[in-house]
Amino acid sequence: MTTTATPPAVLDTGRPGIPMSRLIRVEMRKLVDTRAGFWLMASIGLIALAVMIGMLAGNRNKPENLTFGDFFGLMNIPTAIILPVMAILLVTGEWSQRTALTTFAMEPRRERVVIAKLATSFIAAVSAVALSLVLGAVGAVIAGMLYSDPAGSWSMTLAGIVNSFTIQIFNLLLGFAFAALILNTPGAIVGYFALPTALSIVNELLPAFKDSVGEWIDSSLTQAPFQSGDWVSGGEWMRLIVSGIVWIGIPLTFGILRILRTEIK
Repeated sequence: MTTTATPPAVLDTGRPGIPMSRLIRVEMRKLVDTRAGFWLMASIGLIALAVMIGMLAGNRNKPENLTFGDFFGLMNIPTAIILPVMAILLVTGEWSQRTALTTFAMEPRRERVVIAKLATSFIAAVSAVALSLVLGAVGAVIAGMLYSDPAGSWSMTLAGIVNSFTIQIFNLLLGFAFAALILNTPGAIVGYFALPTALSIVNELLPAFKDSVGEWIDSSLTQAPFQSGDWVSGGEWMRLIVSGIVWIGIPLTFGILRILRTEIK
């Protein structure tokens, strides 16, 4: 007598997959869950506030340096350093804190987790730029009340805002790409700061290289036109895109493939 094996029943709960909005909320919560992440995010506001106070105190005799555009531009300098580190911690935290097993067990489709982390990084960048705009406006109002014209001037171009946001996003994606490729917090931070700096040194030592290849792949050179309040030209945009392909596109592609295929231990 033979019996036919019955396949095990599959439990169908009828639940849809985890919504992307929930994944993004989880990733946003991860930004402040750890002590390092919390103070890193808090430092954006604290440093921007310190910059505002420092500018008000240090430019009493130079009211022309206390315009809205000056406040906003100077506040974005530390933000451009902190945001990439934040993106690195967001990506590498899963591996350094050994939470990847839990994360990918809850959402096995790893690409959706990567998208959620990228979206969270963008939200953080937009929030940081918005905070700089708000504190810059507050600084301009205070300067206008304390000092004589042109202190407190609202001179600020749309091009300046767009350029600042472009630089923030570029550097954030650069940090994200290195983090995805290396999957190690110290290594990604060192790579983010050291490799572009090394290329800049090569450009200074080899002017011929700088005038041919360097001006297209050195991110410090391609970002320079975006540090002004004027609209950049098409050629300058093209140089930024090329350097973005080299420093962001290629590492990010291999990094995402590594995240999708790396065995979790």
